[in-house]
Amino acid sequence: MKRKVSKRDRLRLVRLVLAIAFILAGIIPGRIAIAFYQAPIPQAILVLGSASERMEFAAQFWHTHSHLDIWVSDYAWNLDVNRRIFQSFGVPNQRLHLDGRATDTVTNFTTLVEDFVSQKLQHIYLITSDYHMNRARAIASIVFGSQGIVLTPVEVPSQGDESETLVRVLRDCGRSLLWIFTNRTGASLNPKL
Repeated sequence: MKRKVSKRDRLRLVRLVLAIAFILAGIIPGRIAIAFYQAPIPQAILVLGSASERMEFAAQFWHTHSHLDIWVSDYAWNLDVNRRIFQSFGVPNQRLHLDGRATDTVTNFTTLVEDFVSQKLQHIYLITSDYHMNRARAIASIVFGSQGIVLTPVEVPSQGDESETLVRVLRDCGRSLLWIFTNRTGASLNPKL
């Protein structure tokens, strides 16, 4: 037998969701501000995978930031190719952290955030394509921001790719909020996986 949800119960649920959103709207920016104050200069480089141009750009970028480690989040099957790209640019293996757990942009961040927290990293350079940066920054602001990590974006110029739609950005922001509360991203709902 189905129980009908009363109007009063729905109103309570809406109030609860709004209260949580209001609290998060204050906590995440506060944690980002504290992280930026404590670590005003980035302490590592994060490159989002799936494009060799990003790896090449990151390898060149590293030469002016050679004291930093590079973290790459990509599909597992791309990691060997990525390593070879970095090696061809003279980046030593001990500076590379290749991670193949991600299945999409949200999991690029959720799979690495605990590693960054355990390394006490509070400020990260984020390298991805220019058309992808708005969505990546929105996700990172929620996932990393909730853990007290700030990012500095570094865009890789692309060849005429259009910026991602607001719908995709909002969808992945929702998935990021889901991760905060459930430690799940909803990636398993993707029929392509």
